[in-house]
Amino acid sequence: MARPSLLRRLVLAGLPVAILAAAAAATQVRGPGPVSVQLLAINDFHGNLEQPTGSNGLIGRTAAGGAEYLATHLKNEIARNPNTIIVAAGDLIGASPLVSALFHDEPTIEAMNAMNLAVTSVGNHEFDRGPDELRRMQKGGCHASDGCQDGDGFAGAKFQYLSANVIDQAGPSASPLFPPTAVRTIGGVKIGFIGETLKNTPRIVTPSGVRGLTFLDEATTANAYAAELKQQGVRAIVLLIHEGGEQAAGADPNGCRGFSGDIARIAEKLSPDIKVVISGHTHQFYNCTIAGHSVTSASSFGRMITRVELKIDPTDDTIASVVARNEIVGRDVAKDPAQARLIARYAALSAPIANRVVGSVTRDITRAPNRAGESALGDAIADAQLASTSPADKGGAVVAFTNPGGIRGDVIANNRIGTEQPGQITYSELFTVQPFNNPMMVATLTGDMIKRLLEQQFGGLDVGTTRILQVSSGFTYDYRLNAAAGQHVSAASIKIKGRVVGPGDRVRVATNSFLASGGDGFSIFRQGADQLGGDIDIDALVAYFRTHSPVGPGPLNRIVRLD
Repeated sequence: MARPSLLRRLVLAGLPVAILAAAAAATQVRGPGPVSVQLLAINDFHGNLEQPTGSNGLIGRTAAGGAEYLATHLKNEIARNPNTIIVAAGDLIGASPLVSALFHDEPTIEAMNAMNLAVTSVGNHEFDRGPDELRRMQKGGCHASDGCQDGDGFAGAKFQYLSANVIDQAGPSASPLFPPTAVRTIGGVKIGFIGETLKNTPRIVTPSGVRGLTFLDEATTANAYAAELKQQGVRAIVLLIHEGGEQAAGADPNGCRGFSGDIARIAEKLSPDIKVVISGHTHQFYNCTIAGHSVTSASSFGRMITRVELKIDPTDDTIASVVARNEIVGRDVAKDPAQARLIARYAALSAPIANRVVGSVTRDITRAPNRAGESALGDAIADAQLASTSPADKGGAVVAFTNPGGIRGDVIANNRIGTEQPGQITYSELFTVQPFNNPMMVATLTGDMIKRLLEQQFGGLDVGTTRILQVSSGFTYDYRLNAAAGQHVSAASIKIKGRVVGPGDRVRVATNSFLASGGDGFSIFRQGADQLGGDIDIDALVAYFRTHSPVGPGPLNRIVRLD
């Protein structure tokens, strides 16, 4: 009787193991010495085909990013070592600027194809539009309702999505949504890749995006598939995982100073067979050794590449050594012609919408938080959402909350992408800031519920995690970061227009549909009564700029940290 696989003897009973054997031809004859194989890794690209602006376009003080430059840097690295494979750790699409989002991120898939991306893990934003749309990204075909807006077909990704810990419950038996692993032969040696996203994806994606899917523990799943790969004779194993951490402020891109985050917890539990961990999600750069594993992340938006040099013993395909380095994608190289043509094509198609001037600003409005966690742009967006939902027929809201993770860029006064004048702001610029198309929702919360909601900012999703909601004008409160659970915010400090909100008071509260469904761990929003839907968040922001321009930075005086 055949012995059951290790995978089935662990936690994934009944799940078929799909080992994708890719037949890439060897480019180098095996010799007596180790084979040098180069991994080039990116993460959290988020459809940033054009040069990202504001803080999104900088690494330190160096201008970085843009698909035209990223492609050139990749080609330059490949010229150093033909035994190279390009990989990614998720969130290539989703929360994208208009030039990609307007075409359902098909341009980004095409750009990654042109860069010869080979394999990637899924990320949480790959699920923004649900598993069926993600399958279309892989397999191709026109959008179900919009068709192929660029006038031709869509062939889908030439690279392989991997999703070892994402289980599709539909069909006759549960199985991974995409293959859990991929094997590539490079320079005559085999390398196995495992792809995962964070287990908490359902808590940070709208429910419709993950309906019918189960997300398994990252370390347990990776170890099980590493054992399966080893049984297949694959001994050089790399984990591509959309989960991450961060260094202390001001750390070196190739450092690991004061490192913390969920990826550290995961790495400590990984099998020693997994030598390299390419991570993402937090948009940070780091280069760490954790429990014997090389753990890296290349920031976000195509601003960096992680270059990993592997020395692989050709006698048994084991990794003899790992040297990793994060490198900035500077704009001091020639633009890649193929990427330039792709961007020009989609930019021309989107220009009538993208370049429409919708308002102006007095100066830059950034999402950089102050010590209390409040940002000038967060203030402005919350004010826009309150303006949209305060009329009686739109819900009668008296306060609006928005999540900081939903603010994807800065509003830059002199960022000229079309014919607009200095200080003028286009639709494309605002779309980059608010790209999710989340409807606004209004519901009634009691004062006690608002107090408990504010407490959920301190570890509501994960222990030790702080997410400060941005709030609209007129709403104020104080908090202490270093306090016992449930005692960070003084109830007496919660005020609307200077009046204390009593525990029994009924307050009409506005937020976006992501938060309304309990996203980011803010489950109190789901308890709201008398819910009413409203405008799309980007439409609310555009309307606010049209009626309130020139818009200035928010006052940063609504949230006060006392310790």
